[in-house]
Amino acid sequence: METFFSFLEKRVDDCSSLLCVGLDPHMDDLKEPTAASALNFCLRLIKATAPYAAAFKPNAAFFEVFSAEGWTALRQVIDAIQEESDRLGSHIPVILDAKRGDIASTAEAYAMSAFENLGADCITLSPYLGRDSIEPFISNPEKGVFLLCKTSNLGAGDLQDLILATGESLHVHIAGLAQTWNTKNNIGLVVGATFPEALARVRLAAPDLWFLVPGVGTQGGDLETALQAGLRKDGKGALINVSRSISRSADPRKAAAELRDKMLGVRHSGTGARNIAPESRFTDINSQISNNELSVLADGLLSAGCIKFGEFTLKSGMKSPIYIDLRQIITYPELLGQVAAAYLPLLKGLKFDRLAALPYAAIPIATAISLQGHYPMIYPRKEVKAYGTKAEIEGEYHTGETVVVIDDLATTGGSKFEAIEKLTSAGLKVKDVVVLVDRQSGAKESLAEAGYDLHAVLTITRLLDYWDKMDLVNKDKIHETRDFLKKE
Repeated sequence: METFFSFLEKRVDDCSSLLCVGLDPHMDDLKEPTAASALNFCLRLIKATAPYAAAFKPNAAFFEVFSAEGWTALRQVIDAIQEESDRLGSHIPVILDAKRGDIASTAEAYAMSAFENLGADCITLSPYLGRDSIEPFISNPEKGVFLLCKTSNLGAGDLQDLILATGESLHVHIAGLAQTWNTKNNIGLVVGATFPEALARVRLAAPDLWFLVPGVGTQGGDLETALQAGLRKDGKGALINVSRSISRSADPRKAAAELRDKMLGVRHSGTGARNIAPESRFTDINSQISNNELSVLADGLLSAGCIKFGEFTLKSGMKSPIYIDLRQIITYPELLGQVAAAYLPLLKGLKFDRLAALPYAAIPIATAISLQGHYPMIYPRKEVKAYGTKAEIEGEYHTGETVVVIDDLATTGGSKFEAIEKLTSAGLKVKDVVVLVDRQSGAKESLAEAGYDLHAVLTITRLLDYWDKMDLVNKDKIHETRDFLKKE
């Protein structure tokens, strides 16, 4: 059965391109403020870039502004794309950028307008009203939709980064829903290149879907980073939208060709996602969480008293200006859920059979991770049970399985080695250790020397930088702590 994305993939193969050319006739770019001028602007771009375009994306707003004449011009633009398709012998899909979203009966009218009256192949939609609001657009498998997921604008995080009761961010939840709803291979997601960390998380949540990726060029998104984070394993799945960088160039045809070739180079090189193993593809990206997630966790840890500033005597006898006690997290269920959710992007990039939580602080954290990620869990006891089963490791496991060690804090790595020894003595394999906070006191280096990889949701450096910038901690204490950590 032919579907929208089977058409798109055929076009991608025909032109060896992932470029979507945005048709945005900004008033400032027109010779005169008329629908006819907007039409001519788009016709020149279509003619120049069609050989390199996997798709075209006209933005309805720039035509609607001209009332009825604008709608006529929009239809003529879509007709012109069809004519170029016929000339090239390869159908170039048209994605109408309209961002519709309304109740089902209204959605039916919008769908008829976009697909039957205008002749578009696909449309951008808001998923905010739920599945029934997009059903009229996806009833025909040959017509597609891109649902707004994590958009490229600066204010995207106001809503899209909100943490749900499940512990996952709203944009990740939308990605998961879209993956489930895509029964006819005609649902994709809009994910901006300006937030590569989110792009990588969404790819993990929706491994099969096509992404429409705006934000490269004028908005500051990096093309290579976006491809590394957004491509599927088959080297497809990310349609990179570029508009002003092409339309405002001295030679739009040359600009489109160069972009096509650059994308092709990334897809075929060692830096392309197609040739990157899942663990290496996402670990580096996700070790730096988004600014919104950083603020949620950093504020939560500080207000819960998990990280304190003052004068404290450490186990070693040293005097420290900072004290980290992540056991406090269990008193705050919402924070515990947020902490667990922050581990998930890192874990989804690793290969393992079970979580292995270190007692005692990491056990509740790992339990929350297990509930959210549906990972089976075990934990090595601090002391061998002296009665009953006399177990050294609690929970079911099988010899030869790989476990990922979960802990709350990494300092020197000593406690990690003790646990790893117990786990490996039981016939389990360990490669990765994942913690909430890396105190940056040598654990990463010590573990690496022994052949283990340490992954941290947060580093103490980034936390200090955030609290300093937000004036949440006395600057003298921040300075004192930085000096202390350098001397450790």
